[in-house]
Amino acid sequence: MGAALALPVAWFTVHFAGLATTPLGVAVWSGAGIFGAAFLLSWASEVAQLDITRALALAVLALIAVLPEYAVDVYFAWRAGRDPAYTAFATANMTGANRLLIGVGWATAVLTLWLRHRRREVELPRGQAIEVNWLALATLYSFVIPLKATLSVVDTAVLLLIFILYMRAAARAHHVEPDLEGPAALIARLGVVGRRTATVAIVLVAGAAIFSAAEPFAESLIATGRQFGIEEFLLVQWLAPLVSESPEFIVAVLFALRGSAAASIGMLISSAVNQWTLLVGALPAAFALSGGVVAPMLLDGRQREEIFLTSTQSLFALVVIANFRFSYLEALLLVGLFIPQLFLTAGPARWLHALLYLALAVGAIVLSPSTRHGVRQILPWPGRRAP
Repeated sequence: MGAALALPVAWFTVHFAGLATTPLGVAVWSGAGIFGAAFLLSWASEVAQLDITRALALAVLALIAVLPEYAVDVYFAWRAGRDPAYTAFATANMTGANRLLIGVGWATAVLTLWLRHRRREVELPRGQAIEVNWLALATLYSFVIPLKATLSVVDTAVLLLIFILYMRAAARAHHVEPDLEGPAALIARLGVVGRRTATVAIVLVAGAAIFSAAEPFAESLIATGRQFGIEEFLLVQWLAPLVSESPEFIVAVLFALRGSAAASIGMLISSAVNQWTLLVGALPAAFALSGGVVAPMLLDGRQREEIFLTSTQSLFALVVIANFRFSYLEALLLVGLFIPQLFLTAGPARWLHALLYLALAVGAIVLSPSTRHGVRQILPWPGRRAP
């Protein structure tokens, strides 16, 4: 915990003393501050499981863990309200975050369980139908966005409603006492008052680090790309989410190392729900507030393709877990489909990847009776538990 706390403190020192003078230096120090803050938030949210239901705790854990991603992406959307060029960066960051979460996060958790515990297949608890159901609804709605080529406050209203209903469903789930380890366990030993005080203090420090680092990190990434001749879109799409989401991935891996498949996969599925609802919904709201007028974010051809590709990946991932089983071969397939996207960035490659995801999803539904049954159970009624 000391190392994680030291990173935001180091960022505060560098930032307020004006010690970082180059774009690369600012990117490194602000990114380190966000990285450390994300770890602190993940431990604080683990402790929160002592006071709320497991499903709600996983939802809150996922929500808090991706707050750094929200801060960076909402900043881009806010700037887009005054400079439309930043719309590309907002969509780049959002699509990169979602694709990293599924293509790397989900796969890494399952592969860790396989390598550490020799579990060739993870059977998801039926209680996680809550997360799966609402992710299905959010994913289906996401296909509307590239079709209409805008992100508007209507999307904000719909996605925020989905998020609120999801949180309500999670809050009604059965309460299970968590098995805490590491820093979270140390905080829990402080007693009710002590742990709650420590949790609030940690959230405040981490929140201050994220709030102060979001703008410098976002702007320095763009400036660094220009300085070294790297396409800014790709830098924002992959590096920014990697910095802000990697602590969440590490927490999921730690759950997996302990053999807690439900917590590991459940947290990452919850994160996908949060990012498709609250994160995407926040972008047009920030855009409209910044611009001072209720106007939609206009998406160009590339941005529409990126969102469509992200939606198809999410759809395929849902089909994979529709039978509430997740094998290491399916995890390898997810990461194998993701890696080429880092290098094949032209328009035809995006379409090819998207169509491949769709073809694999349809093929799995047609060829696998258990998958077909699972898909029928998770659609179209959110909150319905698979039998």
